[in-house]
Amino acid sequence: MRSAAELLASEIRGQGPIPFSQFMETALYHPEHGYYRSPRDPFGVAGDFYTASQLQPVFGRLIAAVMRHRCAQLGDPHHFTVVEWGAGRGELAEHLNAFHHHSVDIGRGGAPDRFEGVVFSNELFDALPVDVVRVRHGAASLMHVGCRDDAFVWIDGPAVPDEWRPYVERARALFPSGEDLWLELPVRLRDTLAAMAAPLARGFIIAIDYGYTAPELVRFPRGTLMSYRRHRAVEDVLRHPGEQDITAHVPFTHLEACAASLGLVSSPLVTLARFLMDAGEPDQFASALAAPDERQALRLRLQLKSLLFGMGATYRCITFRR
Repeated sequence: MRSAAELLASEIRGQGPIPFSQFMETALYHPEHGYYRSPRDPFGVAGDFYTASQLQPVFGRLIAAVMRHRCAQLGDPHHFTVVEWGAGRGELAEHLNAFHHHSVDIGRGGAPDRFEGVVFSNELFDALPVDVVRVRHGAASLMHVGCRDDAFVWIDGPAVPDEWRPYVERARALFPSGEDLWLELPVRLRDTLAAMAAPLARGFIIAIDYGYTAPELVRFPRGTLMSYRRHRAVEDVLRHPGEQDITAHVPFTHLEACAASLGLVSSPLVTLARFLMDAGEPDQFASALAAPDERQALRLRLQLKSLLFGMGATYRCITFRR
């Protein structure tokens, strides 16, 4: 059986170097050989990384509290619906089944044709395929992926497409003149957000992810692409396609611009810690920490601590309203 690496090498031999978004699409989402299609679970202690969804049941209880609040804001519609976009292995389902809950993930599930409620995603946008631009000596060009000596390598590609030149120019203006830069182009972001928003007649889109605002981009002159394997960060994103995760930080300023173009209204970007504090504040986290005994209570308190003081400062939450 061919691996993702073999499929990609065959594509490159047949058509020449390929855009990174094509490489990332195959590496992560190929129906048979993609990283997220593998029978091996990428999450948790035996996988490659954790997300907030693995800190159960505290995270799920707090997200359910958020949904109850949003339902009240909409006037408690009878068919208040929660669509979980990028549901992964479904840890949140038991907490969201109190609502009309729909899970959407790679190759399975779907949203209702039209609904009132919330579209929720947790670490969805950082896994969308991106293209890569390198700026050298004042000139910007796409970077493609080629093969050399049985390894995948970066190859200089064509000029940046016209529709992305303003994005690159705005990013480049943030850095000192003449600096060698690597930038990611979020080429799938708007279409994904549009798909999430399309069936939402009235309600909210809530997204938790990690990323940067436009002024914060100066922290990443070499770009933000990273792979994760066995809970270790791997800088070479071209190694072992299909066997390691590939992520890119979310450009929140661009995400807000895409939302505005779709008729969505953005709320201020907040840290995950602030978002969860607001969810737990009404009852001082009593429902999130409810436990039958002290041993379980301690486990839940440690989960909450990890959410607020571990992931809480790194991850952010943004809400859009329609």
